[in-house]
Amino acid sequence: MERVSWKIQAGMWVLAIGGITTVVLQHPLRTVDAAAATQKASNSSWTTYGGSNDDAQYSALKQINRTNAKELQQVWFYPAGNNGFRYGSNPLVIDGVMFVYGKNNAVVALDATTGKEIWVYDTHDPRLISHRGMTYWESKDHSDRRILFSMNNRLHALDARTGKDIESFGDHGAVDLRLGLGRDPSTIRQIQSNTPGRVFENLYITGSATGEEYDSPPGDLRAFNVVSGKLVWQFHTVPHPGEMGYDTWPKGAYKYAGGTNNWGEFSIDEKRGIVYFPLGSPTYDFYGADRIGANLFSDCLLALDARTGKYIWHFQTTHHDLWDYDLETGPKLMTIEHDGKMVDVVVQAGKNGFVYVFDRTNGKPIWPIEERPVPKSDVPGEESWPTQPFPTHIPPFARQKFTPDMVNPYIADPKEREAIKKEVEEARQEGIFTPPSLATTMETPGNNGGGNWGSGAIDPTTNTFYVVSKDAPSLLHLEAKPPKRQIAGSPETQGYAVYLQNCQTCHGDHRQGQPPAIPSLEGVIEKAGADRVRNAVHNGLAPMPAFPDLDTADIDHLIAYLKAPDKANLSPEVKARLLAPPVPTTKLGPGGRRYWTGYGYMNSSEGLAAISPPWSSLTAYDMNKGDMKWRIPLGEVSELVAKGIRNTGSYWPRGGAVITAGGLIVVGTRSDAKLHIYDKDTGRQISEIQMPGGPEGIPTVYEVNGREYIALSARLSSDKVVGDQPKSMENPTGPVAQTQGYYAYALPESSRAKK
Repeated sequence: MERVSWKIQAGMWVLAIGGITTVVLQHPLRTVDAAAATQKASNSSWTTYGGSNDDAQYSALKQINRTNAKELQQVWFYPAGNNGFRYGSNPLVIDGVMFVYGKNNAVVALDATTGKEIWVYDTHDPRLISHRGMTYWESKDHSDRRILFSMNNRLHALDARTGKDIESFGDHGAVDLRLGLGRDPSTIRQIQSNTPGRVFENLYITGSATGEEYDSPPGDLRAFNVVSGKLVWQFHTVPHPGEMGYDTWPKGAYKYAGGTNNWGEFSIDEKRGIVYFPLGSPTYDFYGADRIGANLFSDCLLALDARTGKYIWHFQTTHHDLWDYDLETGPKLMTIEHDGKMVDVVVQAGKNGFVYVFDRTNGKPIWPIEERPVPKSDVPGEESWPTQPFPTHIPPFARQKFTPDMVNPYIADPKEREAIKKEVEEARQEGIFTPPSLATTMETPGNNGGGNWGSGAIDPTTNTFYVVSKDAPSLLHLEAKPPKRQIAGSPETQGYAVYLQNCQTCHGDHRQGQPPAIPSLEGVIEKAGADRVRNAVHNGLAPMPAFPDLDTADIDHLIAYLKAPDKANLSPEVKARLLAPPVPTTKLGPGGRRYWTGYGYMNSSEGLAAISPPWSSLTAYDMNKGDMKWRIPLGEVSELVAKGIRNTGSYWPRGGAVITAGGLIVVGTRSDAKLHIYDKDTGRQISEIQMPGGPEGIPTVYEVNGREYIALSARLSSDKVVGDQPKSMENPTGPVAQTQGYYAYALPESSRAKK
């Protein structure tokens, strides 16, 4: 076992972990007087994704509190239509105006007190958009106010007052984000992040979503001038020759390696001018023979100078990631009492269930982090890293092991339960860093588990850190991908061949999917439309990667099959030939031997989790001590509640919570379609509101004319939508009122007047 070793060398902190020496530079403190005022204002309004640039997900408002939260009523609803946000949105509110995505991904300004439209910007294209939110900027004299958002890999700027394009920004109102990455722009299917960027002074700072496949583009971090759209700085997350970390990759890897991107939240210490990026895994996620080495800056919490993009410090939480252990949850900036002193820290939650805490200025861990030996990969060509970092003080917030006695007891079919127990027993499982294998390996809490986007929130008045998490074990099984094999036959038959070779691993033999993460494709063309399916295959749709090797004819055939699967006709012999693995090449590296695996989500045929509940939890930590205060199941599953089965946790939440000065935790869960309100000190549920749609994303808490509101987005399940109207059990052929959109809640006027 190797412990983290720190020393001062040449005026710099130097960290030695498992043979890697990480240089951590000291950074001079810089104070911006206006920053404190901006941060204070943002904690009582909602001008930025997550509420503030420190990503606290905290509101200083307290009109709605423990004593009256049960009186909350819906005050307005704005419908977003079937083609609105996909995974939840966090609305902005500035001077009584709310900015949201509406039907067909239109950008919409609403009266925040009534939900009535002020203006609508028609995007003319309901495809790729930064659906989790937008970014607001205004000049010092307030004369120039802008809304920035990404669509189809371009960063757009609108006049916040009128909704008109700002033609002077970039090229006639937009900046092509595919440019300047060292790759042919025409080969980049997706680069924009679904999470909005942040504004610091006159800079728009952004990460990216690169896709999960081989040959994905790199996740460079960039800052653009918010007025002109010109690039100001760029940080290579896959280092170029001469840059720090270049020697942790094969020579020339920057030309082909991808990922290492920030696709979730990030935060900014405005007083110091430091931006903190949690970075994701390199691609391909589960096999790294073409990227031998530790792979900086993948899976790092990375601190940069917000004005220049210059490196300050980093800490890598997973070396040579083979598990898709992205850091996604926004880093939370806190000031805690530690060893008798007040220390400014940054707190990071991981997919693996760990909490990491560092000194904000230099990256030194507040509590020890040990490098421990981990299992070795047995996959040809792979060189897994021999050690990984383990926090030693703060207990994990998610389960990190799945044993046979933990199989979900609520799976109805006993034979299915026994089959899952056998899978668990036979899988290789030697801790959270068990490398994927040509056999089956277990990953817990899973590549879609632990802390995800929007998961963290803080209470700066009590130094409490809250995490919304999920336990979602995965079974990984690497195998060589069959080469592209075409056959003769009808479009439906050719489409079935495309499906078998590209879609079956995740969506199943009969298109049943693995809800809630991987949807069923039964009737998907009728429900979603051919254009949306085509876009998802072409550009990817998280967690599904893009499929760059499928041409237009392939996708046309796939759509024909999905529209009429009964018309496909393949003999067992042809099907076996299509799925026959290739003979692996002996060449390693780019263009050489490659292996794939599905994400391996473990669900029952009923769509329930394979592991026992709770499937999602809300955990509170006292960060002065690094102790867990409490942990509760977060939400429930409506179908199980109807059977008298409670406290299972939601399956699965997407998004996170907001903490308020009124003593509340406000969070929505989709599987029971409820807005939950808990006591922030004890975790006791104070109230819950049944919603018509399933809430997702991060709530927005704001005040207009002395009245406090809570707003959040909700969407439909895919099996409840036909075209652009939800089905009605009472009138299945006729349209009914929309339930997907934005809901706003407040205290009744009469109740508020009494306070």
